[in-house]
Amino acid sequence: MRISRRLDSIPMSGIRKMFDLAGPDSVNLGLGEPDLEPPAAAIEGMRKAVLDGHNKYGPTAGIMPLREAVAKRYSAYGDVSAGKVMITPSGSSALLEISQAFIDPGDEVLVPSPGFVIYSPHAVLAGGKPVEYGFKGKDFQPDVDGMQSLVTKKTKAVYVNNPSNPTGSVLSEKSWKAICDLADDNDLIIVSDEVYDGFVYEGRHQSFIPRLDRAIVVGGFSKMMAVTGWRLGFAIAGEDFIDPLIKMQYHVCASPPMPQMYGVLAAMPGIDAYLEKARAVFRKRRDLIVDRINAIDGMSVDSPKGAFYAFPSYSADIQSVDLANELARNGLICTPGSAFGSRGEGHLRFSYAAGEESIGRGMDILSSTMEGLGKP
Repeated sequence: MRISRRLDSIPMSGIRKMFDLAGPDSVNLGLGEPDLEPPAAAIEGMRKAVLDGHNKYGPTAGIMPLREAVAKRYSAYGDVSAGKVMITPSGSSALLEISQAFIDPGDEVLVPSPGFVIYSPHAVLAGGKPVEYGFKGKDFQPDVDGMQSLVTKKTKAVYVNNPSNPTGSVLSEKSWKAICDLADDNDLIIVSDEVYDGFVYEGRHQSFIPRLDRAIVVGGFSKMMAVTGWRLGFAIAGEDFIDPLIKMQYHVCASPPMPQMYGVLAAMPGIDAYLEKARAVFRKRRDLIVDRINAIDGMSVDSPKGAFYAFPSYSADIQSVDLANELARNGLICTPGSAFGSRGEGHLRFSYAAGEESIGRGMDILSSTMEGLGKP
């Protein structure tokens, strides 16, 4: 049996590959999975939902109380009503549904490089062509002039990740405006992946919610509430986009999972206080990992302003996948920069969603490995 050519044409995730190389006692700084406890209200809300019998199919767009809760929270950025919100079985599935709903065979989409690993494969699976755009400066702001040069008559959409996985960068107001102008001038859809919006340490989050006339914003509860295994996200879109997305979601999953929706709904009233404590934890870990990396000869990283990833560059003459493999053999799981696009080469991604003890052990392994590369 032969798999489809479209699936055969995309690689397995470089993030997942690393786990096959490491031993059972390895330090895992490769996965963006918060080690914090979820809000107690979320767990109790899910438990109660199961016992109360909320175990059947639900509405395709999600239960209305949760859609209303999302709309209320995100209306701080612009005009959001429950009718503009669709609950999804993960942020990743929301992104897949967007690509299937709006990308036709032959369409081109601009995707960030370095950028999250699923944007390009999703375009390919829809029959489209991903076109990588790059960044400028140590703070990884999009090279909008370079993006303009990549636009053709076939360009349909531009993908933005803010805050960014893998770089931890946060979009500036200037960059936000430039991307809006680019989309307006070329009639492009903006697909804005904002799942890390709750984890901004310096500056403010520049959401594309004010531009729902041409933007679709994707968010998630997995990172927000440290419930990655629940697989629940959402999309916020204007009237031209939301109905096609709901239609697409029906053919993907019929409806999001009911108990999880009631669980996150129960935690929504207290989510800002929960996130404030979570940011304090991650900010401390960020400072620790940045200091440790910059103390290693030949490695450099600026302090990321958002998400929970450090994306240092290194000067050693070795491909990032080979360096990540060597680190895995030495007991440290991280992700090669090349997994995030061609412009990610020369970097590694480390997640500081893990605890300080793990970060310390991991940086010890990184330091000794980098030192060993310089020895015959």
